[in-house]
Amino acid sequence: MWKRITSSLFQRFTLPLYHRKFPIKKLSIKRELSTLQPIKMSNTFAQHLQKLSINDPPVFEGSHPEANVVDLMRNYVAEELSKVSGVDAKQIYPALEWTNTLERGDLLIPVPRLVRQKGINPREIAQEWAEKFPQGELISNVEANGPFVQFFFNPQFLFHTVVPDILTRTEDYGACKYVENKKVLIEFSSPNIAKPFHAGHLRSTIIGGFLSNLYEKCGWEVIRMNYLGDWGKQFGILAVGYERYGDEKKLAEDPIDHLFQVYVRVNKDIEQESDSLPESESTDGQSRAYFKRMEDGDPAAIKLWQKFRELSIEKYIGTYARLNIHYDVYSGESQVSKESMEKALKLYDEKGLVHIDRGAKLIDMTRFNKKLGKVIVQKSDGTTLYLTRDIGAAIDRYNKYHFDKMIYVIASQQDLHTAQFFELLKQMGFEWAKNLHHVNFGMVQGMSTRKGTVVFLNNILEETKDNMHEVMKKNEVKYAQVENPDEVADLVGISAVMIQDMQGKRINNYEFKWERMLSFEGDTGPYLQYAHSRLRSMERNVPDITVADMKNADFKLLQEPAAIALVRLLSQYPDVLRNALKTHEPTTVVTYLFKLTHQVSSCYDVLWVAGQTKELATVRLALYAATRQVLFNGMKLLGLTPVERM
Repeated sequence: MWKRITSSLFQRFTLPLYHRKFPIKKLSIKRELSTLQPIKMSNTFAQHLQKLSINDPPVFEGSHPEANVVDLMRNYVAEELSKVSGVDAKQIYPALEWTNTLERGDLLIPVPRLVRQKGINPREIAQEWAEKFPQGELISNVEANGPFVQFFFNPQFLFHTVVPDILTRTEDYGACKYVENKKVLIEFSSPNIAKPFHAGHLRSTIIGGFLSNLYEKCGWEVIRMNYLGDWGKQFGILAVGYERYGDEKKLAEDPIDHLFQVYVRVNKDIEQESDSLPESESTDGQSRAYFKRMEDGDPAAIKLWQKFRELSIEKYIGTYARLNIHYDVYSGESQVSKESMEKALKLYDEKGLVHIDRGAKLIDMTRFNKKLGKVIVQKSDGTTLYLTRDIGAAIDRYNKYHFDKMIYVIASQQDLHTAQFFELLKQMGFEWAKNLHHVNFGMVQGMSTRKGTVVFLNNILEETKDNMHEVMKKNEVKYAQVENPDEVADLVGISAVMIQDMQGKRINNYEFKWERMLSFEGDTGPYLQYAHSRLRSMERNVPDITVADMKNADFKLLQEPAAIALVRLLSQYPDVLRNALKTHEPTTVVTYLFKLTHQVSSCYDVLWVAGQTKELATVRLALYAATRQVLFNGMKLLGLTPVERM
């Protein structure tokens, strides 16, 4: 099949018709192979163009028509509008914009981006271009709207291409290899070991999980890294506390909870003592001394620390699995090599960045940016701080992975620290520092149990699961059909928590609300799960219609406005992923999925499947099956597990 696609596309992409006065980038054999190999590519687009006796339009820089029908249409519109306007098609292609609402068309172009001469009225130009643009098999309508020209795709072209493409590529629909041999390292979650997974870590975890999935779908090799807080004086405190209050039996039963209780208890000792005891006798002083033993490599101290670390990671893995998160690397502050930190300290001096203040080493960052202030990089006692440790970690990572991009998913509270860290790497002369990105986010406010107490994430998830289970039991008939109600309740509950988190822009703080989160109405996680299970139920109810039947359905039978709006939304999904890649916003995908589910919901009363002729039932089921697949893909991308029944 691949050879047929390559030969067919290559012949048509190199037709003399498109050797115009301006150079256009053509798809080479090499580029096609590298782009298409990872994707189960259907030849739907090319085949349908052939049936219409239309040559494939030329392919512009950044266009991937083999995986995205909207890119195919961008190519076509750019070429045809160039003929109408006299503007270079290479200028038109990047100026074509994706619309926010279907009323504004499927693509639009702002005339002022192309025509900027004085005395020319963009509205008049828009009207002229709209009237002259050819309509037909690919474009059904072109409208001028002020200074914009709006292009509406021919619905029949979309039905005949998009629906079969989705049914062929299934989970690969939306995926596209936008890059070649590029590696991204994504650091996210990063809890402190020996402490329960706090609800506050949820945002970094699910945003990082989403970005990891997204980058993979867009052709990147992704390394998922969890950089644990596994070093520092707090482990000296924990070790001293464990010597006083530790219980091996409790540690074996629930290591995280027991260590946390020990940590809380020993910190109370420190508070009560205050400055009443000499350094050597105080809990705080003993903790400092213990951590010094760790830094000096004392075998007994390291052995106990390692035990705490391994028990913590084992517990975290279970929580992450529940959220569909996995890691390639469990790193941590303890893993940063002394050589890298020493190299960093040496480079500070060599670059003339450091000055000494009362024995401590400081760097005045205001020389590079007034907002960055001054930072301590080494204390007077010779110990390093987070900044130098982060610098050393970045150096180690680049030397090991040679990444093309590294993303830190860290709360906005660390904006200053991260900016200082990135700037310092640049000043130290590391060329790759320009490829570091901080994806920040706001805080969750009011994340507590329904009784009002602040809790850890597992408690939130358990309580959500229990609530969902109670809701499911209210419909006895449907509940009886669910094979594993406890698991389904858990998956729907996790969806509730995650979708509430990802609905708004990540930089915004949001208030955790139980009532809204648990609702099956409105834009919630349970609503998405319900929409998916309903569509899956529809497919189960017509077992005699196969996927092959649906791919070859008579799409001319779909004429209803509701069906047209739905297929137009389905065609946008690859662009949604590409846009999310630019913004790093989960809400880009979440908003799209709610638009999709609202539209398919409006189809149920119009596009019946049951009781229809085989031909009509098949084509309508094809549209519903394609919608369910895209909903499934989007939910999986966000880190959710779509349920079959609920």
